[in-house]
Amino acid sequence: MVTGTNETAPKETTRGEHTQEESEDQSFEQLGLDARLVRALQKKGIEKPTPIQHVAIPLILEGKDVVARAKTGSGKTLAYLLPLLQKLFTSNGDRKKLAPNVFVLVPSRELCQQIYVEVKSLLELCRVQLKVVQLNSNMLATDLQAALVGPPDILISTPACVAKCLSNSILDTASINGSLETLVLDEADLLLSYGYENDIKALTPHIPRSCQCLLMSATSSADVDKLKKLILHNPFILTLPEVGNHKDEVIPKNVQQFWISCPANDKLLYILAMLKLELVQKKVLIFTNNIDTSFRLKLFLEKFGIKSAVLNAELPQNSRLHILEEFNAGLFDYLIATDISQSTDKVEAPKENIVGSQKRKYKKLKLDSEFGVVRGIDFKNVYTVINFEMPRSVAGYVHRIGRTGRAYNSGASISLVSSDEMDTFEEVQSFVGDNENNGSNTITEFPLLTKNAVESLRYRAEDVAKSVTKIAVRESRAQDLRNEILNSEKLKAHFETNPKDLDLLKHDKVLSKNAPPPHLRDVPDYLIDKTTKEARDMVKLTRDAMGNNNRRRGSKRKSRKGGGDPLMAISTGVSKRPHKGFKKDGRSNGFKRDGGSNGRSCDRQKHKKTKAF
Repeated sequence: MVTGTNETAPKETTRGEHTQEESEDQSFEQLGLDARLVRALQKKGIEKPTPIQHVAIPLILEGKDVVARAKTGSGKTLAYLLPLLQKLFTSNGDRKKLAPNVFVLVPSRELCQQIYVEVKSLLELCRVQLKVVQLNSNMLATDLQAALVGPPDILISTPACVAKCLSNSILDTASINGSLETLVLDEADLLLSYGYENDIKALTPHIPRSCQCLLMSATSSADVDKLKKLILHNPFILTLPEVGNHKDEVIPKNVQQFWISCPANDKLLYILAMLKLELVQKKVLIFTNNIDTSFRLKLFLEKFGIKSAVLNAELPQNSRLHILEEFNAGLFDYLIATDISQSTDKVEAPKENIVGSQKRKYKKLKLDSEFGVVRGIDFKNVYTVINFEMPRSVAGYVHRIGRTGRAYNSGASISLVSSDEMDTFEEVQSFVGDNENNGSNTITEFPLLTKNAVESLRYRAEDVAKSVTKIAVRESRAQDLRNEILNSEKLKAHFETNPKDLDLLKHDKVLSKNAPPPHLRDVPDYLIDKTTKEARDMVKLTRDAMGNNNRRRGSKRKSRKGGGDPLMAISTGVSKRPHKGFKKDGRSNGFKRDGGSNGRSCDRQKHKKTKAF
C-alpha cells in the first residue's frame, strides 16, 4: 500500500492513500495517461502500474512537487518519465525553446545511459519527435555546445556536467530561468554522497519558482532531507511500506538473504565451491570493494574454467556500457563489479604504459567519479548477488541486494562474512529486522554448502591461489585495461558504421598467461558428497523450472569469418573472395584435378592459385 503526505497541507494527506486491491485494479488509462504512452507500455509488456506509479503519476500530471521513496525495482523511473513525456506531448507548440525544458540529474553515467535508452525507446514506440540528449563531464566544451543546440527538450546528465556547462557559459542562466519546467533528481539519496552538493547548489539559484521538482530515492536519509529543503516547495511525500504498514520494505520479500561465516583467506575457496558445484542460480553478480580484488577473483576462477567479466571505474565508458549490455543479453553468466562507493582507493591505475610497449610519459588514470553500478542500474535476470566482501555500511548492503529481485521477480543474496566484517554484518542484521519480524525478512545461513564439500576442494583452491600473485594481478589488470582502451578508441569509428560487430567483442576473455589446467575444469564425483549432489540436483531442477536454460536462445552469436576480430573480418572479406574464373572449391572452370588432366592445365591451375594467394 502506498501512502502519501503533504508536509504543510494536512487536508491533502489522503491523496495517496489507497488499498492494495484498488492499486491492482487501476490501469494506466484510468491514471490519465496519453493513449500513445499506454500503447507503448503494452508493446513493452507492461499492462498495469506498480503501486508507486499508481500514486505518483496523477500527482506529477497535476504539477505537484513529489518526493517518492520506494524499494529498488519498484518502477520509480517510469513513475516520473511517463507524466513528463505526456506533458511535453501536450504542450509541444507552446513551450519556450531557450534551454531544455526538463533536467534529469542522476549520480552515475551508467544510470544516465539507462534512462536515456528508456526515453528514446518510449518516444520511438509513441512515434513522437522530441530531442533528448545525455551529457557527461568528460565531454569537450565544443561537444557540449553542439549537443545543446536546438535546444533539447530533455537533458539527462550528472550534476557535475551541468555545473561545468554553467561555469563555461554553455548553458545560459537566464534561459534556464525562463525555460526550465521540471527538475528530476533520481537516486537523490546518493547525489550528495557522490560529492555533487556544490554542483547542485550552483544550479539552485537559477531554478524558477514555478519549476516542478521531483526527488526519487530508495531510502530516506539526511541527504534527502537536505535536498528537499534546498529545492522543493511544499512537496508530497510518497512512501511504499510493507503490507500491514509495519515497516518499510527496504529489501523485497521475494529476495532470500543468506550468509556464510568464513575466514578472509578462505573466501576464494568458498566462492569456488558455490560456483563450481553449481549451488547458486545464474546469472550471478559478485561485488568487491576494490579493483585488485576483482582481478584476483577473476584470475582465480579462470583456472577452474569459470569465465567472468570485471566492471570497474577505470575502464572507458564505452567498454563499461558494452559490458552491461552483454551481461544483460546473457552472453556471460558471472560479472564481478567493483563497488567504488565502498573503496578507499582514490587512484588505482596501474603504472605500466597502457598503449604500446615504448617508454612514454602518461598521466595516471584516475577512477571515474561518475561511475556507479550499485545504484539504479537495471541488471536483467540477475538471480544471485554475492557479496565477496561486505560493504562498509548498511546502505551499501541494501543497494547491492537491490540488483536482484527487480520488478517483483525472485532472487537471492549470499554474503561471505569474515571475523573483521562481523560488526557491519550485525548492523545489517539489525536493520533488516533479523530479530524483530520472526523470520519474515531474515538473513539465514546458506544451507546448501556443506563443510565436506568445501574441504574437498581446499587442496586445489589453495594451490591455485598461490599462483595468483600481486604481480599477476597487476599485469592482468594492465592487460585488460589495454584491451578495453583499444576496443573503445580504435574500433569506435568501425562500430559506428557496423554496430553488429560489437557482438564480436568479448569481455570475459581469459587474462592468465598460461592456459588453465584441464583437470581443474571438472570436479571428480568422488570429491562430492551425497548431500551436495542432492543440493546441486535441486538447483538444476529449479533452474529448469524457471526456464533459465533457454535464456541464451535469442542472443546466440552468428559465426563469422576472420576469427571473431572485426578488423580481420574487414580484411578477409577481400582476401577470401574467389579468384575470377574459379569455383568456390578452388577448381578451374574447364579443368579437372584428377589423373586425366594434362600437365599444361595443371601448371596453369597452380600458377593461377599462386597468383590468387
